[in-house]
Amino acid sequence: MEYGVGHMVVRNCGDIDRYLNQVRDAAGKIQAWVAAQHGDPLDLLRRMKFEPSGFHPTLGHPLNIIEQVNQTWTYVVALSAARHLLEMHPQSGGYVLAPGADAAIELDIMSEAPGLVGAETFAAVDPRNNKKLKTDLMKLAARTEQHRYIFFMSPRFPGFKRLLQFERDGVQVWSVDV
Repeated sequence: MEYGVGHMVVRNCGDIDRYLNQVRDAAGKIQAWVAAQHGDPLDLLRRMKFEPSGFHPTLGHPLNIIEQVNQTWTYVVALSAARHLLEMHPQSGGYVLAPGADAAIELDIMSEAPGLVGAETFAAVDPRNNKKLKTDLMKLAARTEQHRYIFFMSPRFPGFKRLLQFERDGVQVWSVDV
């Protein structure tokens, strides 16, 4: 099956590790760039926000650093969730991941076995910010996949664990910690 730009297909933990290494490599480039910077701190922040000094976490094209930070954690959460889903649903045939804003499929994670697993993923200081958790719960409640999940990373919910207090309509909610 062919997928568009920005999609990742993971069928085993080796695939996940390969993508995580790409994310780590892109982060390393930014670490080196920041370490080499001198001069006015406001100019540095301006360049981080507005200039394409960063890189897409897996595709490598230029991004501003702020967007790279956001995309990095979006991808890390999706890859961590996929690792968990591979363990929980080995019959899935693997997963298609499209966590970035430029990689639109119906859900952030969908099993290659049609109708089996669907998930939304995100990273936020608080999962209730911008009603993201509520919006994803409503979206998944209307879906027909046999197994539906939300995975998020937030410093307010450390650890990789199921959060029953947020669940509704058969949608499991998990915190991710990496």
